[in-house]
Parts: sequence; C-alpha cells; structure tokens
Amino acid sequence: MNYKNFEKNTENSTVSFQVEVDSAAFEKAVAVAYQKNKKDIFIQGFRKGKAPRQVIEGMYGKDVFYDDAVNEIAYEAFEFGAKEAGAETIGIPTITDYNVADDKTCLISFTVATYPEATLLGQYKELEAPHQYVEISDEDVMQEIDSVRQRNARINTVERAAKLGDTAVIDFVGFVDGAEFEGGSGSEYPLVLGSGSFIPGFEEQLVGVSAGESKDVVVIFPEDYEPSLAGKEATFKCLVSEVKETELPELDDEFVKDVSEFDTVEEYKNSIAENLKNTRQSQADDEFHNRLLLAAVENMQTNIPEAMIEEKLEEIASNYASSFGLSGISKAQFVQMMGMSEEMFDEVTRPNAERDAKVDVLLRAVAEAEKMEATEEEIDDLVKEIAEAYQMTADDVKEKIDMDAAKRDICCRKAAELIYSTAKDLPWTEESAVEEILKAAATEE
Repeated sequence: MNYKNFEKNTENSTVSFQVEVDSAAFEKAVAVAYQKNKKDIFIQGFRKGKAPRQVIEGMYGKDVFYDDAVNEIAYEAFEFGAKEAGAETIGIPTITDYNVADDKTCLISFTVATYPEATLLGQYKELEAPHQYVEISDEDVMQEIDSVRQRNARINTVERAAKLGDTAVIDFVGFVDGAEFEGGSGSEYPLVLGSGSFIPGFEEQLVGVSAGESKDVVVIFPEDYEPSLAGKEATFKCLVSEVKETELPELDDEFVKDVSEFDTVEEYKNSIAENLKNTRQSQADDEFHNRLLLAAVENMQTNIPEAMIEEKLEEIASNYASSFGLSGISKAQFVQMMGMSEEMFDEVTRPNAERDAKVDVLLRAVAEAEKMEATEEEIDDLVKEIAEAYQMTADDVKEKIDMDAAKRDICCRKAAELIYSTAKDLPWTEESAVEEILKAAATEE
C-alpha cells in the first residue's frame, strides 16, 4: 500500500488522505466480495449461486464487485494511512471516493475526525472556586440510623383507625366526570400514609379509616400531570382491607450488634458520622474540582468534532449500564431497556458529553504545555491497577492495551492534579450553593 495526499482541516478537526492499494491486494478483496455475493445472484443457465465470476462480470460489468471489495479492504487501508499520517483519529472514517485504475490498483480517499487542537488563552493554575467543607450534625447521624431502623422494622396488622405513618392496604377505582379512567384503579395496594407517593391530598383523607371501611377520596390532579387529567377533579372510591403499623426496633446496644460490627450505640454513631463526612466531603471535593475544570475550559479555545461527542455519549451510556450491572451492552440496547429512544438519551446527556470532551482536550493541552511525561513507575502502577481490576497479568495488560494511550492518561491525571493543587478555595456560602443549583437545573433542562 502507498500513502498519498494528506490534507488537514483544523477548522472542523478532520484529516483527508488517500491510500493506494496494489493490484494483488485489491484482486484478493474482489474475490472475497464475489464469494460473499454469488449466493444471491441468479444467471440464466446456472443454478442460483453457481454462476462463475467472469460470467457475472460479463453481464453486469467488471466493477460489479468493486463497492464490496473496497469495503472489504477499507479497514486495513485506513489503518495504514492513519498510521502513515501520524493522525490520532476519532470515530468511523468516511470513504469519500475510490478509483480503480486499468492495472487494478485502487486509490481510496478517506476523511476522518481527529483529536482537536486547543489553545490555552488564559490561566489554568491558581484558579479560584467555592469549596465546601462538610460538617456532620447529630440530626444527620440520626437520619441515617433511622433509615437502618426502618429497614429492620416489623410490620404489624392493627385493629384501629389508620394514622399517618401506617400502611393502608386498599382497593381503589378512580373516576373523572363520572367515568373510570385508564390507570386509575388498583387492588391490594399497600399505601404508606404520608409518604407522598400518591396525588397530593389523597393519603391524608384515609387517616381515620379502619379496615373494612370505604371512603371516597376527592383530589385535583396537578397542572403538570398527564395532559388528559391535568387540573381535573377526580373521585377515588377506596376500600381499606387492612391497616398495618410499623414498629421500629429500639436503638440500643443489642440493635447495634445486630446491624453492625460495633458493640455500643456510641461507637455506631461515631462510625456513621465519620462515614457520612468522608462520603459528603468526597462529593464536595469532586464538585470543587469540576468547578475548576470548567473554569479552565472557559480559558481554552478548541473545536470539538461531532465524532468525539458521539464517543462520549457511548461512554456515558456504558457507565450508566455498568451502574445497573449491565456491562458490555451497546448504547442502543441500554436506552431500549430503559424505555427511551437514542434521540431522547442523546438530547438529555449531550451537555455532559460536550463538557467531558472539552475537559479531555483541556487536560491534554495542559500536559503538553507543562511538558509532562509518564514515568516508568507511573506506567507500572497503572498497569497494576488495570490488571487487578480485570484479573489479568501485567504482561497481558501491556499486550492488550494501547500503551501510548495509557501514557497520555497518566499525563492527563497529572494535569488535573496540577489544576487542583494550585487552586485557591473561596468560602462556601448559601449564595454559591443556590448558584450551583441553578446551573444544575439549567443543565437538566
């Protein structure tokens, strides 16, 4: 193969080049294309799939298998051309054209997105951002303990009227304008009164009702409810078949021994306080780091190609799937399982994908500006980390992963640490918290 005519377009982060495939390699690809397609070709005088290649080419033209042959050899040709060009490509290349000469050499033209260049216009060191330092209250600890008590509670049937906090087992049928509506009925439904799981005002009207009694519950659907019901008054005819009371276990040393590794309530509380603080402080630190990265991104100029955003969308879907224990499935499979369309998923997650792509470009640009390099010790540590995570040997890891990419990953980690370690904390205030909430809401929209 011969590599030709490299052209780089920095405006949209693409490269174009041509690869000349020699006649022997192209002829081999044509032969493969013939074998794949002949079973579907019928020629008069031959059984279907048995017509010789020369006969098919004589009837349909010598180029009848060229499209498939080019597709057959395109991957190998593209890999060769990209390596010769020294281009770090992203996504799937496009075959813009091909030409087969009289001597059967084939010239294939490719265009593909490349990793974008970046210009650091402003500072990335000594940035400032609000940084929250977490304090854990006694109330925080008790809320955590109460949730454990709830999980270990006993549910007892009681012979009395229901009150808030009880579970009322109900049959119900809903009516709007005197007619039943779809999805408005249920049988033997365990409703925790005061949980807020039903329409506002519904649960409170069942307070005071005993097992065996009926009650008409009248509510008005919220304005943001399903359009056909929004704002309308509805009557639910309810029958309470059972009232259950939640009995929480006493918070004492015996309970602590049952649910934890500790012997006393005091030890248990101290452990919960420490774990809560570590968890929440880690989240606050991550938020601080994200603010710094986004501030640094604002000081960078780059053009993110669509192919890179597509890769990030796939990565986000993969991470979501893994969190559900669904590793190894495609984005299309995941969003289908979640009851979404790919278009809906992409629309919701695209801002995050764009942000992640810009952060990647930023960290590489910082690493290059600071002339960072991965040491042998850092490479060995990363290989060990991957080997332990995937239960592989170090040699297998080195054989299977792109070591150049691994070195870039190390340098990007070091670049991020440089941004974090040189930053200055600003006081965390209620105003800054509200600002973060508004930003998050804008992203959600």
